[in-house]
Amino acid sequence: MKKLLIPILIGFVAFQAHSQETIIVPNSDDSRVITTGVPFILIGADPRSGGMGDIGVTTSADAFSQQWNPAKYAFSLSKQGVGVTYTPYLSKLVNDIFLGNLTYYNRLNERSAVAASFRYFSNGDIELRETAEQEPLLVKPNELMFDVSYSLRLSERFSMAVAGRYIRSDLKLQSDPRSDATAANTFAVDVAGYYQSEEIPYNDFDGRWRMGFNISNIGPKLKYDEVGSESFLPTNLALGGGFDFILDEYNKIGVSAEVNKLLVPTPPIRGTEFIDENGNGTYENGIDTKITDQAIYEGKENDVTFIKGMFQSFGDAPGGFSEELKEFTWALGAEYWYQDVFAFRGGYFNESDDKGGRKFATIGAGFRYTAINIDISYLFSTSKLANSPLDGTLRFGLTFNFGDTYDEY
Repeated sequence: MKKLLIPILIGFVAFQAHSQETIIVPNSDDSRVITTGVPFILIGADPRSGGMGDIGVTTSADAFSQQWNPAKYAFSLSKQGVGVTYTPYLSKLVNDIFLGNLTYYNRLNERSAVAASFRYFSNGDIELRETAEQEPLLVKPNELMFDVSYSLRLSERFSMAVAGRYIRSDLKLQSDPRSDATAANTFAVDVAGYYQSEEIPYNDFDGRWRMGFNISNIGPKLKYDEVGSESFLPTNLALGGGFDFILDEYNKIGVSAEVNKLLVPTPPIRGTEFIDENGNGTYENGIDTKITDQAIYEGKENDVTFIKGMFQSFGDAPGGFSEELKEFTWALGAEYWYQDVFAFRGGYFNESDDKGGRKFATIGAGFRYTAINIDISYLFSTSKLANSPLDGTLRFGLTFNFGDTYDEY
C-alpha cells in the first residue's frame, strides 16, 4: 500500500506545481522610446545643415563637418576655416537656454586634414529656494564637449576620419549639501567615411555623387553619482547619399537623403512576474505570490555594456523587425547655389510616432562674400505628438575661410 501511495503523492505535487505556474503580466505604460544621456550632442548646431532637415553626413565639406562627418575635411576647398554658431533653445518659453559652437579646421595637404570644435549648452539660470522669502541660490547647469579629428584620403575619391571627444555634463542642483551628485564626465570616438565622385557630364548638365557614413559617440556610459543609474551616450549610425546637379557655371542644386539610427538598446517591455496561485492567469494582489515587478515580458535586458548595446540595438526591439525599422529616422534636403554667392535651402525630417514622433520642415539661406559665409535657418514643427524645442527658432552661423584654396573639381 505504501508503495502505491508514493507515486500518487509525487503526481499530486507535480500537478500542484504545474497549476501554480509562473506568469508575467506586461505593464501598460512602458515607453518604447529610446533615451540617452547628453542629448545636446545630437542637436544640429550649424544653420546650413539646419536648413536642410538636419542633414550633414553626405553634404559637401564646410567648416561644421566636425559634427556630421569629419572625413569631409579632406575634400575642403579652403585650407583653413573657423566657424561660429548660435542656436536659441526653447526660445518660445525662455530666453537664456542656448547652444553655442566653435569649430576650426586645417587642411594640412592634398590628402589630410585636422579639426577641433568646442560646444557649450547652457540650461539657463535656476533659482533654488525653500520659501518665497528666502534668498535664492542661483545655479547654472550646463554641458560641454571638446573634440578633435583627423581625416585622411585613402584614395583620390574616398576619405576616412577618426575623432575623439571629451564630454562633461554638469546638471547637478546642489540645494542639499549632503548630496554626492557631481558633474558626469566621459569620452567618445567617431569613425567616419566620405566619397565624392568626379564631375560627370550628362546630356543637359554635369553631376557629382556623394556618399557618407558616421558612427559617432562610441563611448562609456555616464553616471552622476554612486547610487544613480548609468546613461548610454547617444551613439548614432548615420548613412547618406546625395547628388549635385551642376546646371551651368552659375547654378547648382544639391539634393541629399540621410537615415540615422541610435545604436542604443531598446527598452524591453517589463511586467509583474508572479506565481499564479489560483490558475486564472491574472495577478491578484494578496492572493498570488509576486516575485518581481521588473521582469522582462518582451525584448532583451538593456542594462548592458555600451559595446554590447551597440550590437544588441539591431535586434532587441520587442516588436521585432517592424519595430527595428521604426527606430530609423530619415531626412531629405536640398540646396541651391547661385554663382557660389547666394544659397537657398529646404528639408524635412521624420521620426516614427512610436519612437518620439519628431517631424519638422526647415528652410535656410546663405550668403558668401570672399572668405566670409553667413548662414541662417528656421524650423517648423509638423508633428502632432511632439513639438520640437527648436520650433520657430532661427539658427545663426558665421564662417571665415582663409589660406590657399584647392581645386577638387
